Amino acid sequence: MNLDIRLPIGALFTLLGTLLVGFGLFSDPSLYQRSLGTNVNLIWGVAVLAFGVVMLLLGRRGTSSATLAAQDPEGREIEQREHAEGLERDNS
Repeated sequence: MNLDIRLPIGALFTLLGTLLVGFGLFSDPSLYQRSLGTNVNLIWGVAVLAFGVVMLLLGRRGTSSATLAAQDPEGREIEQREHAEGLERDNS
């Protein structure tokens, strides 16, 4: 299974960041009097959204460069050496 963990994490943080930004934009300004008038939801929403987008971009970039050992000459050599030395386990 070739699922990069950055993809679901990026999707989760992007969704949460979008929700926080939306709440920060459309909520009542009197809600932020306790935080000295600072719209904390909007600020943290932008930060979480940016983190999510970066994780998604890194995850997309990482999955395209992954290759199987059988497709690479060096990987085939290592696989043959491990097989000859009996280092491989049979999982069947």
